Amino acid sequence: MLKGHATAQATAAYASRFADLPGNFRKMIGVTVSSIGLGTYLGEPDSATDAAYADAIRLALAGGINLLDTAVNYRFQRSERTIGAVLQEMVKRGDIRRDEAVIATKGGYITFDGAVPPDPRRWFEERFIRTGIVASSDLVEGSHCLTPRWLAAMIEMSRANLGLETIDIYYLHNPEAQLAAIGRDEFRRRIRAAFELLEAKAAEGQIGVYGAATWNGFRVAPEDRSYLSLTEMAALAEEAGGKDHRFRVIQMPYNLAMAEAFTARNQRLPDGAMGNTLAAADALGIAVCASASLLQGRLTRGLPPLLNDAFDGLESDAQRALQFVRSTPGISVALAGMSSTAHVADNLGVARRPPAPFDRLMRLFKKVA
Repeated sequence: MLKGHATAQATAAYASRFADLPGNFRKMIGVTVSSIGLGTYLGEPDSATDAAYADAIRLALAGGINLLDTAVNYRFQRSERTIGAVLQEMVKRGDIRRDEAVIATKGGYITFDGAVPPDPRRWFEERFIRTGIVASSDLVEGSHCLTPRWLAAMIEMSRANLGLETIDIYYLHNPEAQLAAIGRDEFRRRIRAAFELLEAKAAEGQIGVYGAATWNGFRVAPEDRSYLSLTEMAALAEEAGGKDHRFRVIQMPYNLAMAEAFTARNQRLPDGAMGNTLAAADALGIAVCASASLLQGRLTRGLPPLLNDAFDGLESDAQRALQFVRSTPGISVALAGMSSTAHVADNLGVARRPPAPFDRLMRLFKKVA
C-alpha cells in the first residue's frame, strides 16, 4: 500500500506547478484541490475500459487534476483498481507523490468482483452472508447496507483496491436509499452508528474525512421521503465524534438541469432560517463536490445560445456546462466522468480559463428564470 495521505503542503506544491490554470485550485478539507475532478462511474467492466481510464487518469494527474472520485461498486471494483494501479505506477516513476493527490471513494452498495458472477445470489451469500459481514435483514432493497460491519469491510476492500494506506475522503453512498424501507428514527440511529465507525476509522488513519454522496437527499423538499437535513447530519456527526468530527464534505448533483443546490431553499441553517444546500454547507464548514456536472454526457451538446455569452472563450457546450458548475460559489469541485484522454483534454481547456464572475452567473439565472 502507498503510505500517507493528501497534505496541505504537498497539494499546494502540486498546484504551484500549474501557473497556466488560473483559478483552478481551491482549498477544501485542509488541502488544495483542482476545481475539476475526474469521475469513474460509467463504462463497461472490461479491460478496454480499464485501459482507457488508466490513460485518462495519467493525463489528468499530469495536467492539473488532482482529485479522483470513485466507489467500490463502480464497474464492480474495477474503477478503484484502475486508480490504484495508475497511482502506484506514477508514484514509482516519480511523476506524482501520493500526498499530492486527493482520492475519494464510497461505500454502501453491494458490489461484485470485476464482473457479474454466474450465480449472483450464491456468490453474495458465500462471501458476505456466511462470513457474517452482513445479514439479509441489514439490506435495503437487496442492494444497500450501512451497518458498521459492512462499512468496515468495504473500507478494507477499497483500501486494497486502491493500494492506499489512507483514503482521503470516504462517503456513505446514497444514504437516503435507506429511507425507502425504514423510518426517520431508525435512519438517524443507523447514520449515527455509521458515523461512529467512520470516526474510528479516521482515528486509525484508514480514512481522512468522511461525508455523504447523495442523489436526491439534499435536492428535494423537506416533506419528501428521501430528504436529508444537512444540519441534522452534522449534529449526528457531532454526537459521534464531538465538535472536531470529520464529517467535512458532501457530494450531490449540480448542473444546468439540476441546480437545486443553489436554487432550492430546502435546508434549515444553524440560525433557524431556511436557505439552499450550499449556504447550509458553508455555515457548517462542509465542502461541496458537485456530481453529474455534465449529467452523464447529456449536457455536452444542444445548450441554449445564451450560454455562449455567459461563458465566452470556451469551445464547446461541454466546456460551458462544466464552467457553470465550477463557477458557482460554494462548489469546491465539479466532478465529470473522464473515461478517455479526449475528455480530460477538453476539461483541462476549461481549467485554463478563470471561473466566470458572479454577476455573469447571476445574469444566466435570470435569463433562465
